[in-house]
Amino acid sequence: MATPSLFPSIEIPEVDLWEFMFEGERSFPDNKVVYVDGITSRQYTFQDVRETAVAFGQAIRTKWNWKQGDVMGVFSPNCVDTPAVTFGTIWAGGIVSPANPAYSVKELAFQLRDSGAKALLTQASWLKTALEAAEVAGLPPSRILLMGDEERPGIEHFQHLIASARSSQPAARTVSKPDDLCFLVYSSGTTGLPKGVMLNNRNIVSNTLMTDVGTPEVSADAVLVAVLPLFHIYGLALLVVHCIYRGAKTIVLPAFKPDTFLTAIQTHQITFAYLVPPIILFLGKSPLVNSYDLSSIKMIASAAAPLTTDLIEAVWGRLHIPIKQAWGMSEASPAIATMLAGDWRTTMGSVGKVLPNQSIKIVSEAGDILPATENGEIWVKGPNIFPGYWNNPEATANCMTADGFMKTGDIGHITAEGHVYITDRLKELIKYKGFQVAPAELEGLLVGHDFVGDACVLGIFDPAQATELPRAYVVKSPLAAEKEMEDEVLQKHILEWVDARVAHHKRLRGGIVFVEEIPKSAAGKILRRLLRDRFKAEDDAKTVKAKL
Repeated sequence: MATPSLFPSIEIPEVDLWEFMFEGERSFPDNKVVYVDGITSRQYTFQDVRETAVAFGQAIRTKWNWKQGDVMGVFSPNCVDTPAVTFGTIWAGGIVSPANPAYSVKELAFQLRDSGAKALLTQASWLKTALEAAEVAGLPPSRILLMGDEERPGIEHFQHLIASARSSQPAARTVSKPDDLCFLVYSSGTTGLPKGVMLNNRNIVSNTLMTDVGTPEVSADAVLVAVLPLFHIYGLALLVVHCIYRGAKTIVLPAFKPDTFLTAIQTHQITFAYLVPPIILFLGKSPLVNSYDLSSIKMIASAAAPLTTDLIEAVWGRLHIPIKQAWGMSEASPAIATMLAGDWRTTMGSVGKVLPNQSIKIVSEAGDILPATENGEIWVKGPNIFPGYWNNPEATANCMTADGFMKTGDIGHITAEGHVYITDRLKELIKYKGFQVAPAELEGLLVGHDFVGDACVLGIFDPAQATELPRAYVVKSPLAAEKEMEDEVLQKHILEWVDARVAHHKRLRGGIVFVEEIPKSAAGKILRRLLRDRFKAEDDAKTVKAKL
């Protein structure tokens, strides 16, 4: 039997995201500043975002005959222009598909090709990778646009593109249905290749209203810092969509840099911050924090990876800033559960309560429905749950049940008071500083090396960085044995080889361990838990020995 959210149900309007964001009633004026570049101080008011978005939508429709369902790739670090071009694409009926700016040419080309992107937005410093990937994907340079503060010869900047559209009579926008897609975000899967997560207008509208219930701290009076990557669903949904919906001011930083981050908090008097555990670790332990006044922050929300109670206590003890946790995933648009501000101390370790309009099932390995208070895989159903994976019906079928529940792959339970606790993860994904790393992708790469006979990649938790690190367990190939290379030399060689072929967050920071064999089932599936338990026992033994 399903367990419904304890929150009262909320009404979800049957409108597209543009109408929801820009054509409804608001509690703040058009001239409210909603985005500020934390480096240059360039800013957008709500009206600026809307007018720039309309002009951009008109321009791409005129220039490229943009049609309903066309995909716009975005390959960029955080940029104050991102909301305007995002909503402009949606105004024209398009689908926005953000890509990790750390991607290699091969990785970006895969997403462009798989999504069928008709154009690509990027910044000047990322143009070289963008051009090379576009060529591989069959996208001409004329379909690449720049945003941000720099320009490059031969590539049009979106501000030049929209100049004529601003002066022309506004045309009617492309009205989308609630079931039409608006975002296509890519999430790594255990098959090794990233999967396109389809999110429609209803999903994002629903999740925005659900987030309102769980996070009332974000209001027109709030000031936030956008240090989370806006290509990730966590940043996209909360800092591009929800913040402007509420009229909050958001200070946009291109990436996390300690001095810049702390200066932004102090200068702009940040009141609320969406963060991830590695940044929270920095706040709890870095001596640099002592040089700044962070007292304006009233609450931090942490998600994308597990957060230990020790870190929560460390930040509270040092800065007197409370931290609440949330839980979600790309396939849920993303929020499933959020801790209410008043619960952060009494339910520490929980990820909060299931947000409105959702139902939860706790399921055993055998597929039996368990009492909600027992540990099992969590299945969830609601208007925020994605319709499926892009051009991948098999992956969709494996994830969804016939009655509309999504299998999250997370193990947990719900207390009688409605607090969700995540205790384990069925899925094999590694989370490095909130970024997903697919073991199978790295394993597939490793076994392509002449010196690697077999490989298994696991996530090893590093308390010093408060994150998992990908570590490879490698069986040497016969050729490697013939070479009689020292282990350290071979490890260094393989690590450098992998580093040159993957995005920054996928590097084998946990190192390489040589083993005699990789344990597998009769069907050939890697028995990761056996390998993980074996080396955890060995690591524990080393720790005990070191203390003696």
